[in-house]
Amino acid sequence: MAELKTKPTDKSVEVYLSSIESETKREDAFRILNMMKDVTKGDPMMWGSSIIGFGTYKSKHASGREVEWMKIGFASRKRNLTLYIMDGFDQYDSLLSKLGKYKTGKACLYINKLADVDMDVLREMIKRSVDHVTRSSLE
Repeated sequence: MAELKTKPTDKSVEVYLSSIESETKREDAFRILNMMKDVTKGDPMMWGSSIIGFGTYKSKHASGREVEWMKIGFASRKRNLTLYIMDGFDQYDSLLSKLGKYKTGKACLYINKLADVDMDVLREMIKRSVDHVTRSSLE
């Protein structure tokens, strides 16, 4: 069975974020970092070369395979900031309607810049996702 390519590393979160060329994107990334630190009460860790994650939990795939994964995370990509919302978006309709300008994938929230979104709504989504993953990992 193939091993996960994205794993925790000992690389520096601060060095990674400081290397973001766009000043706006760098400042936004530090704001997300601080928000996730506050919500999770945890320390960030680099996952692979470009994802910052908080906490871990065992994720069980449909195949039965279990992997250790971050509870919440984000990455600064060339086109946007990508937040990894592990429980998807089905239960977030009311929050998404108030969030602002964004796009979603299966478990990815894509934001061009934080000025495009309501930070209180974003914080609530992060909190609910972390709470959901934490409860699920205890069951």
